[in-house]
Amino acid sequence: MEQQDINFAPPADGEYLTLGKYAEQAYLDYAISVVKGRALPDVSDGQKPVQRRLLFAMNEMGLRADAKPVKSARVVGDVLGKYHPHGDQSAYDALVRLAQDFSLRYPLIDGQGNFGSRDGDGAAAMRYTETRLAPIARLLLDEIDEGTVDFMPNYDGSFQEPKLLPARLPFVLLNGASGIAVGLATEIPSHNLREVANAAVSLIRNPKLTHAELIEHLPGPDFPGGGQIISSPAEIAAAYESGRGSLKVRARWKIEEMARGQWQVVVTELPPNASCQKVLEEIEELTNPKIKLGKKSLTPEQLQNKQNLLAMLDTVRDESGRDAPVRIVFEPKSSRVDQTEFVNTLLAHTSMESGVALNLVMIGTDGRPRQKSVLDILREWVEFRALTLTRRSRFRLTRVNDRIHILEGRMIVFLNIDEVIHIIREADEPKSALMTRFELSERQAEDILEIRLRQLARLESIKIEKELQSLRDDKSKLEELLASESALKRLMIREIEADAKQYGDDRRTLIQAEKRAVFEQRVVDEPVTVVVSQKGWVRTAKGHGLDSAQFTFKAGDALYGAFASRTTDTLIAWGSNGRVYSVSVASLPGGRGDGVPVTSLIELESGTHLMHYYAAAADQALLLSSSAGYGFIAKIGDMVSRVKAGKGFMTLDDGALPLVPMPIWAQAKQVACLADDGRVLVFGLDEMKTLSGGGRGVTLIALEDKEHLVQATPIGAAGVVLLGAGRGGKPTEVELRGAALATHVGKRARKGRKPDSRLKIEALRPAL
Repeated sequence: MEQQDINFAPPADGEYLTLGKYAEQAYLDYAISVVKGRALPDVSDGQKPVQRRLLFAMNEMGLRADAKPVKSARVVGDVLGKYHPHGDQSAYDALVRLAQDFSLRYPLIDGQGNFGSRDGDGAAAMRYTETRLAPIARLLLDEIDEGTVDFMPNYDGSFQEPKLLPARLPFVLLNGASGIAVGLATEIPSHNLREVANAAVSLIRNPKLTHAELIEHLPGPDFPGGGQIISSPAEIAAAYESGRGSLKVRARWKIEEMARGQWQVVVTELPPNASCQKVLEEIEELTNPKIKLGKKSLTPEQLQNKQNLLAMLDTVRDESGRDAPVRIVFEPKSSRVDQTEFVNTLLAHTSMESGVALNLVMIGTDGRPRQKSVLDILREWVEFRALTLTRRSRFRLTRVNDRIHILEGRMIVFLNIDEVIHIIREADEPKSALMTRFELSERQAEDILEIRLRQLARLESIKIEKELQSLRDDKSKLEELLASESALKRLMIREIEADAKQYGDDRRTLIQAEKRAVFEQRVVDEPVTVVVSQKGWVRTAKGHGLDSAQFTFKAGDALYGAFASRTTDTLIAWGSNGRVYSVSVASLPGGRGDGVPVTSLIELESGTHLMHYYAAAADQALLLSSSAGYGFIAKIGDMVSRVKAGKGFMTLDDGALPLVPMPIWAQAKQVACLADDGRVLVFGLDEMKTLSGGGRGVTLIALEDKEHLVQATPIGAAGVVLLGAGRGGKPTEVELRGAALATHVGKRARKGRKPDSRLKIEALRPAL
């Protein structure tokens, strides 16, 4: 960390800082130093401090694009000694990244030697590699000596370094950035130079440009390695507007036809954070899996993935080289393998399809770190560029005026050359005499005295007249530029368009919305019965209509439920915290055994337990309710999750628990609710809400403090059966039909009423 003037002197009244206050202040200063001094780029030039210092030091060393490259160790040493008092390896790592064409869309350093590879190979030591600035780096450095940016003392005050670089284009979008600070992180993807330039020009022309209009010029990221963005334009636009999101990307491939009808899949481009080596390691892990930590054998999922992949894939090899940076070849077992299924399997199981985080956090023009939208980024950069152009124009105008002043003095020499020579030869103080005789300034007089004799030729006078005329034209233009905002905008647009023409290139990353690759195992559609025990053990039995008495369980366990399903259906389990977990029925064990615990097939959240289960097809609707009296309708398919950790689905109040999910069949017209004090409320099913994304739902029945909902179930026209205990605790059933049922019918969220029967109601069941 750079040295900082941190003063923890005791307060004036004699009180000393407590240890807590001292630690708080020290940590805050450290956090600010990391955020602003290391991890986050600046919206103005897109560089982090170490990158800015590297580029500035190389520019000061004369290592421009046309210079002879020097050893990287020289550059690193100069940067460490003058500007960046950190470790040499960290500085060299930053230099290497600036030279890697697979890390940066537009590398700023031209590196010669081994600068690593996208497979994770490290660069050669700094004593072996050589480096110089890339041509595009001039867009960051060319105007640095023209008063465009402020300078500040280096860490020991012996040198001056720029606070920012006068970027002619918004490099924060061109090359992006990645970094982690204290409490902040940034993930800015790279973009195409022409598209960014067009977006900036459009914003300059129309300061009221909307986000939707901007996206027409900047449709999405453009990664160094190409690939394909499969997120929809709406998803990209939403992420750009909020400054945060995730984009789905995948590799690009082609099918190469071979002799005898054979074919192979050749991957030619990979998404960010993927490499040929990584893909090969993932294939190896799938085809030759290792037993997971804490397990005694391979999991059913590992065995299934291995079997599926080996049934399709014959060989995979990496043919990448100098001619083809990425070329991974996949050969199928047989030419009869479905090509789409083959590719989808590879994408679904490897990093050839993945997500790219987007988190546009950076240091703004106000010096504060903040998450910004793309429109905010371009607006701030345009303001910065307008300021640098104004400062450059003022600097040039000062220089032009100074030169005009000098040349006007020289013209006096040529108009009065004999008298000037006489004064210089005869006067004791020629400078004062010249100033008095010709009303010259001290600067003009000093310049005249330093003129060489060869410059007194008549031809030189003609040159001065021409230069004066040219300088006066430049002065007029610069004054007009400083006086007119529209003239400044026109100049800004011309320069951006010129730079885009010189350094722009075609887009590499294809933007085309596609569905995510999902591996769908082919399952034979057969009738099965899913058997779940009260302790959460699950298995399947072939066929429907089985006698539940034939099911056996471990000692102390019993039947929870038997669900007539098909192998294409899904088993859903509800956790005590409202989270739902899904398991494919086809993956459940069959046979005569006790099955397996459902918890072994999912990743149950710590501190929770499973309460309810239901297996059915994806379109089966369920009435979900909680003991707090809320409920809603959702389908099995809404609750399916691709991850073992499930998904949060039911929002529960403190102390509330999910109740038994109840299926909704075609004849169901009403909902019957039972409170724990015996009240029953019946209302129309059409008053319920369907929440495909889950939630709390609507109020089913009004509850007093400490009251709970016991059950909510759909019923048909036949009415409802009350189940409970009669006199002497004998199990008794009472049917509510017709007029008896009508006394309990009301609007949803009403209190309901207790039945006339003395039955102690424990549950409800639809009447047949």
